[in-house]
Amino acid sequence: MNSAPRTPYLVTVGETLAALSASQPGPLSLGADLRLGLAGAESNVAVGVSRLGGRAVWIGRVSEDALGDLILRELRAEGVTALAVRDPAPTSLLLKERRTAGHHRTRYYRTRTAGAGLTPQDIPEDVVAGAAVLHLTGITPALGDGPAKAVTRAVDIAADAGATISLDINFRSLLWSEEEARNALLPLLRRCDLVFAGVHEARLAVPGTDDPGELARGIRDLGPSGAVIKLGAEGAFALLDGQPHRQPAIPVRVHDSVGAGDAFAAGYLAELLAGEPPEQRLRTAALLGAFAVSTAGDWEGLPRRSELALLDHHDDNVR
Repeated sequence: MNSAPRTPYLVTVGETLAALSASQPGPLSLGADLRLGLAGAESNVAVGVSRLGGRAVWIGRVSEDALGDLILRELRAEGVTALAVRDPAPTSLLLKERRTAGHHRTRYYRTRTAGAGLTPQDIPEDVVAGAAVLHLTGITPALGDGPAKAVTRAVDIAADAGATISLDINFRSLLWSEEEARNALLPLLRRCDLVFAGVHEARLAVPGTDDPGELARGIRDLGPSGAVIKLGAEGAFALLDGQPHRQPAIPVRVHDSVGAGDAFAAGYLAELLAGEPPEQRLRTAALLGAFAVSTAGDWEGLPRRSELALLDHHDDNVR
């Protein structure tokens, strides 16, 4: 990897969706309350990095409809540089149903939408080449041939420029099969410097084991110098430049686990941009994951840097 000084900003490429979430358990019915939000693994990471004081750029396609306007307005309000091609196709939709208090059902509506129309021509070479980190997820290649080629184009540019390339496998069974994901993501993974994955996701690349250490070593052997295995309530195991690291989870009351993996990656990458050592990267990653699961929404509850110490105290702050 090129050792020349780099402008410390992160670039990510993907789709942002409108999200409708049921506010009460039970089947969807006429008159049910639905909360409008925004979702998208890549933009979640960009917001998380921005809230910690890092510079983040999000690249994608956005509909010309009112929801597309909302996406751009909210991302820019969060300090994210949103570089988007406007598209006449509609905004993708994520519908979250709370069928019971403990069982959630998710449906995607992402066919023939603006985000699925992403092409290699939408990737600005100068922006990607100037980044310190390019962060990708396994979701974007699952959206179709155009998005997959756009991701490859971004990797080509970043690799030539010597940027760190980060991949969160982020497997979504609603978008493609395990076999399809494995065939598409293995060539991408081999070109990355850093990989985030849950145990099940890591097994797409390293079959036959559930052991975090073996999974991390297997990913490293494919090419990346860093592998972070996310273990949920058990924290994370990381193999970084040959050194093992264990990071316990931060104990919190779980409200909504959606977005926790994106928050974890955002915390890690924000500290990577800031030049912090692996221990600090993992600690901040765990803190952001804890904030994500203990608040509603994919990214709305993510902290500012000044708030990171809040989870060290469990009493109400009354003044």
